[in-house]
Amino acid sequence: MKKEYTNHLKAYGISDEDARRECENIFQTLFYGSDEDRVYHPAGDDMGYMEDTGNHDARTEGMSYGMMMCVQTDHKEEFDRLWKWAKIYMYQTEGVQAGYFAWSCATDGSKNAEGAAPDGEEYFAMALIFAGNRWGNGTGIFDYHKEAAALLHTMARKGSDGTAGRAMFDPDNHYIRFVAELDFSDPSYHLPHFYRIYADYALPGDREFYLEAEKASREYWKKCCHPVTGLSAEYAAYDGSPFTGMQDIFGRHDWYYSDAYRTMINVALDAVWNGESAWAKEEAEHILAFFEDKREDGSWKTVYTTDGEPTEEKALHPVGLTASNASAAVLAPEAAKPWVELFLKGGLRKGDRRYYDNCLYFFVYMLLSGNYRMY
Repeated sequence: MKKEYTNHLKAYGISDEDARRECENIFQTLFYGSDEDRVYHPAGDDMGYMEDTGNHDARTEGMSYGMMMCVQTDHKEEFDRLWKWAKIYMYQTEGVQAGYFAWSCATDGSKNAEGAAPDGEEYFAMALIFAGNRWGNGTGIFDYHKEAAALLHTMARKGSDGTAGRAMFDPDNHYIRFVAELDFSDPSYHLPHFYRIYADYALPGDREFYLEAEKASREYWKKCCHPVTGLSAEYAAYDGSPFTGMQDIFGRHDWYYSDAYRTMINVALDAVWNGESAWAKEEAEHILAFFEDKREDGSWKTVYTTDGEPTEEKALHPVGLTASNASAAVLAPEAAKPWVELFLKGGLRKGDRRYYDNCLYFFVYMLLSGNYRMY
């Protein structure tokens, strides 16, 4: 998967060498920094986990994010430790969740929940594919490509191939579901740039499914992102409208809040890996225009509805929101300049809520510096 990657941070005085060095510094901070910085913890002789420091658990989101960080920065030992911990403690071997990973575990490995969150499986599969390409496949659970193909089959075909349960992807529209059991989605779960690669490593019978998912997800983004503000909701119906149901169970998620910050990052990464589209450029411009007059007075930290109405809530993850706006620089470099400057000046977050913010910060730093690559 050879291609040229642009270091967009050169415009800010950061050379390719400086950027690579900073990526390693961020990795070391998140994995081996002080107790106020780190989110990774070794476990025993050959395992480790990523802690959601705001909720003090280990989640498939964080575990798979950690694996992606490792493969991008060439840290195989930590990658294998995380993957083994996930397979030992999170992986489900029976019942309707067989083949999926429990989305939350206590840091001692005991399950907090049985259900799965598809964004974890998506990153597990992508990180495994890259690991096999970068380091070669091993044996057992470290036969990365074999593990990825099996997981991709379960995600697409569970329930229709004679197994119990439901697939994570809707078999009719090819949308990734918020959870396999429910028929609505999360726009930030849509990763067409992953699905194109999945198709090349999935089992032969699953290849066309993922090629269809790639096309469907780019179209779904267009439905979900507001045509004026560019904002997407955390959860959305299949028609793209903000999902307002089940708030008694999940709380409110029909607004531009924490999950939704990833949507712009995903659009930007898709542009880096696959080339920008006219729509992606417009999407970046819309978001940056929406936040332009809110940056100076601090109102950008407010939680907004997708049509731009302010709420009484404040952003729980302002570093993540800054990173999201900065990621738009790959599509709209001039408009994003103030956000990139704020992003670089602010750096990583400390304290209990640092986990999610710093994951997004690291991904965006790699993206902007040309170091978030296909392997």
